[in-house]
Amino acid sequence: MNVGFIHLGCSKNLVDTEMTIGLFQKQGYKIVNEPEKADILVINTCGFITSAKEEAIGTILEMAEYKKKKCKYLIVMGCLVQRYQKELEKLIPEVDVWIAYQTYDTIWEQIEAKIGKNEKEEKEKSLCFMDRVITTGENYTYLRIAEGCSNRCTYCAIPSIRGPFQSRTIEDILEEANALVKKGYRELIVIAQDTTKYGIDIYGEPKLVELLQKLEKIESLKWIRFLYAYPETITEDLI
Repeated sequence: MNVGFIHLGCSKNLVDTEMTIGLFQKQGYKIVNEPEKADILVINTCGFITSAKEEAIGTILEMAEYKKKKCKYLIVMGCLVQRYQKELEKLIPEVDVWIAYQTYDTIWEQIEAKIGKNEKEEKEKSLCFMDRVITTGENYTYLRIAEGCSNRCTYCAIPSIRGPFQSRTIEDILEEANALVKKGYRELIVIAQDTTKYGIDIYGEPKLVELLQKLEKIESLKWIRFLYAYPETITEDLI
C-alpha cells in the first residue's frame, strides 16, 4: 500500500516522523507525497500550545476527508495524542489508530493490529535513528541527542508529554552522525529539549562540550549548530 505522511510540530518531532517513514519503508510500503494517492495517511501531531493543537485537529479533519476516496486507514501519532487521546477518540471517530508518544516502543504492533501483517519477510519493527528517511533536503539534517525534559518549568507541558530527560550515549550519537555524513550531509543541527544538560543523566555531568569536540573531528562535516540551550548551563568551556 501507499503511505503518505503529514508532519506537524518541532524539529525534535520531525525526527520521529522521519523514523516512522523509515519504518514503513523497511516493511515494504511505498511512500507518496500526495494524500490523494495514499492508502494510509499518517499524521504526526504537536500538542504544545493552543495554535499547534488547533492546527493538528484541523489537519486530522482535513485528512479524514480522504477516507471517502482512496485512503483506507488514518493513523494519528505524537504529542497531541499523548495529551488528549481519550477526548480525541470521541471527537474524531474517523481515525483508525491513535499512537501516543510514550507507546512508540510498540508502534508497529499497534499499526499491524489495524492494517494487518505484511506478507513480506519479518523485519525489525521498532523506530530506529539509523533508518530515518531525511526530509530536510541534501545538505543538513537534525541530530537528536536526548529526549524529554526534567526542568518542569511551570509554563511548559513537555515533561508530561515526552517524559523526563533521557540522553543517548555518545557512541550511539557518533554512529548516527558518521552515517549521516557518509550519506552526504555536511551540516548537523544538534537538538534536544535542554541541549546543555546533555549527558548529565547517564554520565553524572554535562557532556555537550565533549560531544561537540568529537563531532568536530568527523571528516567532511563542515558545520555544527546546537539548539535549545539554557543560559544558566552555558559554561566557559562550551563557549
